[in-house]
Amino acid sequence: MLVLAVGNPARADDGLGPALAEALERLALPGVTVQAGYQFDAEDAWLVARHPIVVFVDAAAEGPAPFAFARVEPAADTSFTTHGLTPGIVLGLARDCFGWQGEGWILGIRGVSFEPFVERLTGEASAHLEAALAFLAEGLRSGTFMGWPAPRELT
Repeated sequence: MLVLAVGNPARADDGLGPALAEALERLALPGVTVQAGYQFDAEDAWLVARHPIVVFVDAAAEGPAPFAFARVEPAADTSFTTHGLTPGIVLGLARDCFGWQGEGWILGIRGVSFEPFVERLTGEASAHLEAALAFLAEGLRSGTFMGWPAPRELT
């Protein structure tokens, strides 16, 4: 499985994705590859194509707290630029360029402050991060995501 996390740690809670990636790497879960960056881009499609299950992680400025988790489907890119792609477009590129036929999920961790030049998470976002990490780690270990359809290994 691949966990692909993005965000900018120099914008307060926008750093939730990389913070989750760092914490998840410390757990060293077998069979889980963790990658962090500033944004999803076309090059991620190559990495996605090598994993049957992908979980995209990013901070969410809106939505439920502490986090939201949902299935994401491949999408076609009809934009002029490939700067900053959505998870669906990354999956679509993996499918169209490399024949990927896996499952994609998105984990949006609720942030509260996205101020520039602040290199720390707020207390509220830190609590959301802890909840999201516990949820994701347990789901990756057990294959069950507390009521969400469980990812399955593809043959």
